[in-house]
Amino acid sequence: MIRILIADDHPIVREGLRRIVSLESEVTVVGEAGTAAEMFTMLGEVPVDVILLDVSMPGSSFLETLKAIREQHPSVKILVLSVHPEDQWAVRALRGGAAGYLTKDHSPEQLVGAVRRVHRGGRYVSPTLAEHLAAELDQGTDGAPHHRLSDREFEVLCALGSGQSVKDASEKLGLSPKTVSTYRARLMEKMRVSSTAELVRYAAQYGLIK
Repeated sequence: MIRILIADDHPIVREGLRRIVSLESEVTVVGEAGTAAEMFTMLGEVPVDVILLDVSMPGSSFLETLKAIREQHPSVKILVLSVHPEDQWAVRALRGGAAGYLTKDHSPEQLVGAVRRVHRGGRYVSPTLAEHLAAELDQGTDGAPHHRLSDREFEVLCALGSGQSVKDASEKLGLSPKTVSTYRARLMEKMRVSSTAELVRYAAQYGLIK
């Protein structure tokens, strides 16, 4: 039996995921969480094999959440579900400890197949993402400027690029406003942009925001 915890801040999405995976006889949903805090509480209370984890969970930054799950519950497999394009978050998610990455426009059959694969100890990436990663290796480059950012810088870019203020970004990422401002200055220097408006345009151009 594959015991699944669904972590997504949208109730309708959670209900849809529950219905999809519950159609499989070897799968059972042991819990649902709408925030990172609820997810960690459930992880401490019920046995979980696979987490279906949304990128945009309230209460913690995505990459910090991944790190905490890996440290506190190393046996749990993490399958990330996201509305963000695969080539923007997938590599960082896999590097951070996720066993797979799937965008929400994939079919129910692909979702179930990904759950089974990560539960067996494998990794799941879609054929599209695999081709993208292979192309980057063939080019021998670091890709777009945001690929060279640290994980924290990248998260600040996504937050500010979505139009959030420094204060809002600090609350979302669990950082002080001063720290967010420091990361903003650092990433702007790396990306050679001079204003937050340019960051917003860049984030929109590369599909880093919903």
